[in-house]
Amino acid sequence: AMDAGMDLVHDYGVGAVQYLQTHYRDAQGWFLLVSFIADLRNTFFILFPIWFHLRESVGVKLIWVAVVGDWLNLVFKWILFGERPYWWVHETPYYSNSSVPHVEQFPVTCETGPGSPSGHTMGSAGVYYVMVTSLLAILVKKHKPSVKNWCVRASLWTLFWGVQVCVCLSRVFLAAHFPHQVIAGVISGMIVAEAFSRVQWIYSASLKRYLLTTLFLLVFALGFYLLLRVLGVDLLWTLEKAKRWCVRAEWVHMDTTPFASLLRNLGTLFGLGLGLHSPLYSESCSGKRGHSAPFRLGCIAVSLSLLHLFDSFKPPTHMVALFYLLSFCKSAAVPLATVGIIPYCLSGALSAHSKKTL
Repeated sequence: AMDAGMDLVHDYGVGAVQYLQTHYRDAQGWFLLVSFIADLRNTFFILFPIWFHLRESVGVKLIWVAVVGDWLNLVFKWILFGERPYWWVHETPYYSNSSVPHVEQFPVTCETGPGSPSGHTMGSAGVYYVMVTSLLAILVKKHKPSVKNWCVRASLWTLFWGVQVCVCLSRVFLAAHFPHQVIAGVISGMIVAEAFSRVQWIYSASLKRYLLTTLFLLVFALGFYLLLRVLGVDLLWTLEKAKRWCVRAEWVHMDTTPFASLLRNLGTLFGLGLGLHSPLYSESCSGKRGHSAPFRLGCIAVSLSLLHLFDSFKPPTHMVALFYLLSFCKSAAVPLATVGIIPYCLSGALSAHSKKTL
């Protein structure tokens, strides 16, 4: 009965995919762009540097919500065993008496992990929820009901839901997810972000706490993976399906595998801890220069430029262990550069310049 129920849900989902692909074919470029923007990589490489230098606490919260949210997404995927539309239509016996529905694929369709809940919608819901609630805390004065406050609130929440609807439609259009998976992602992402709005220790966490948290998340994920393996559950079952049913082999990317995202996220969290507790950070952010607007804007501009160059480095995928190690190191370097190295170098350059002019 459970399987029959899920078959109906999946069949309805395939109908939704076909409807979008048929009626909104001209919007293909837009949907691809939305999926690209909603990728968590952009949180680490673009949103984090901007927020960190404008309002440090929001930058720190963004990383925690993105990393813990994506880690939970991985655990949920391992438990829920979600199918993806692009392979389900070929594998299911549901269409044995009729023709298999045609589902079009795109360069970003063939993700290799299980499908439920959607990582893109969970990540974007968590990250945008943090940004909207932070902006509201800055712009709206509490206990002062006014038309202006109401307009700001309405505008920001409308923007938030607009973004979430676009991301959901994009993931369904690309046949990467079923509708129920994207909805589950949005709800989970908002819950994670709301939970972190009640947690205060992340703003004063010691390096030891960052290290232990990173270690705990890694050991838990590996332990859970091995436990399920012992119980006879193959957690990489989706990789084989992706390779079999993706229309082009080059569309199956190593960096969409569960362990690649796990190590990327843990690297980012570890790098943030290192950066916040490095002498470079304490030196460059102490004194008046650390709080001046031109200095902050300079840090943002340099961070975005350097991280964009840095992002073009792709670890080699032919050696799996090396790929994972380099993914971890690359991810750790992003917050470390943003928080410590870039402000320190900029601060030093400005000091040298001001001494010269004297």
